[in-house]
Amino acid sequence: MNSFSSHLRRTSTLALPLIGSHLAQISIGLTDTVMLGWYGVSELAAVSLATSLFFVLFLFGSGFGKAVMPLVAAATANDDTLQVRRATRMGIWISMLFAVTTLPFFWFSGPILLALGQTDQIAANGQDYLRIAGWSMPAALMVMVLSSHLGALDRARVLFWVTVGGALINVAINWTLIFGNFGAPELGLRGAAIASLATNTLMALMLALYAAFGRGMRPYALFARIWRADPEAGAQVFRLGWPIGLTMLAEVGLFAASSVMMGWIGEVPLAAHSIALQISSITFMVHIGISSAATVRGGHAWGRNDPIALRQSALAACLLSGLMVAVTIVAFLTIPGPMIRLFIDPTDPALPVILGLATGFLALGALFQLADGAQVLALGLLRGVQDTRGPMIQAMLAYWVVGLPAAYYLAFTADMGGNGIWLGLVIGLSLAALMMMTRFWRGPGRAA
Repeated sequence: MNSFSSHLRRTSTLALPLIGSHLAQISIGLTDTVMLGWYGVSELAAVSLATSLFFVLFLFGSGFGKAVMPLVAAATANDDTLQVRRATRMGIWISMLFAVTTLPFFWFSGPILLALGQTDQIAANGQDYLRIAGWSMPAALMVMVLSSHLGALDRARVLFWVTVGGALINVAINWTLIFGNFGAPELGLRGAAIASLATNTLMALMLALYAAFGRGMRPYALFARIWRADPEAGAQVFRLGWPIGLTMLAEVGLFAASSVMMGWIGEVPLAAHSIALQISSITFMVHIGISSAATVRGGHAWGRNDPIALRQSALAACLLSGLMVAVTIVAFLTIPGPMIRLFIDPTDPALPVILGLATGFLALGALFQLADGAQVLALGLLRGVQDTRGPMIQAMLAYWVVGLPAAYYLAFTADMGGNGIWLGLVIGLSLAALMMMTRFWRGPGRAA
């Protein structure tokens, strides 16, 4: 039996490159936001809302890619290379089919944004962005499937380097096309959309090449006869994947709805809100990385039918997550100004107002760091034991039945404005964390 220190070391070794890859991945959207913040507040507000809607669909579709991780982890524990290939291949199939269905939504996103109460300018700019960036959905979902596949096979370092490379390329293309540098046309938000499309496509290609031809990867023959359907494996991926997708949709939808409500308050509060959410998203990616490591480690233990290892690896992940929560809370409360200033032109006349609003939002964001980290970690632990439907129901209750109505009430009925919206997020995330952690530790994590 491995000691707790051994589980902590192995979980940390797996989590660190996964954290790095998730941070690099989100930096693609982050650089769009930062550079568009330098370009103009109106463009920043529009793209913030547009990317929120993109990620609503992306995260729902990524549930099928996420389902690949526990399936591959369990198969790897039993040295079943055939099952690894079957699960990943059907994850690709279902993800690509889903991606195709999203394209009309992006093309006609302007009327949707108008129906959500946004101004004509924000809706028009958002549609311009999504009509280009929406074509990156197939590549983005392919990256998700291959990331789950490689992460479960303990190839997280490859993910890290590919996503870091993609982030750097995205910065270069953004700098060239948003501002019209190096003789290129000045395309503004359209330039940011082109950069995201090119970056996601390149990353998907690089990961696919490694999965097919990388060292030690040939025995899996991932793309062998990929055109052949596998109904049994497809049903397994779909069964686990759709609740994961809806769970992720419930959470990202909560944040997207908060952006919509903030847009009702005004363009400047929406810009401040988007900056605070971007900063919070960076810390959230740290917890996503730890959660993914917990899924893989838990999946290995689940595949071996080893409840003691499952509990020990879960405790190790909880310790890592708690340490990161403590660091994040200190940062949000002590140095909000320098972080916020990265997102806005220092000469922008709206800077003082945005700075004041975003600082208040981050102070409230510090309150839900523990809850946010706990709920995403619990989701990772439950996915490792292939439990996805119960957490989906709990997420929907916490986010949409409690959290969102609380945000609306506090913002508009109790007249707390943007701070009320953020306090509602705190309430929803806290309830989700409580229910999901209870589900794991009273269930599979209860083993002696």
